[in-house]
Amino acid sequence: QLQLVESGGGLVQPGGSLRLSCAASGFTLDYYAIGWFRQAPGKEREGVSCISSSDGNTYYADSVKGRFTISRDNAKNTVYLQMNSLKPEDTAVYYCAADDLSRLVAGPSAVNYWGKGTLVTVSS
Repeated sequence: QLQLVESGGGLVQPGGSLRLSCAASGFTLDYYAIGWFRQAPGKEREGVSCISSSDGNTYYADSVKGRFTISRDNAKNTVYLQMNSLKPEDTAVYYCAADDLSRLVAGPSAVNYWGKGTLVTVSS
């Protein structure tokens, strides 16, 4: 059974950092592209970043470029999202997703495999 489990969320002050982890079980992570999405209260789920399965190419939403870094450790079957210089508008539930890169880029409605999410709150 394919499972994705996020961890690392929490409360952080503006300007602070967090590292989210997405651990996979039931499948080999390196065969899938992995994406991070987020959903703020009252808003639609949006793509944040993704990393391809084959060449490790990375993609970022304009709102997080230069602040967030996605990486993968295939040996640990885990993908990470390092989030620096956090802003209050980054507050959201962050979800990990696995699928073909084309589906991750197409948007949340196209993605087949999801974790349950981890809450990130940026507030003073």
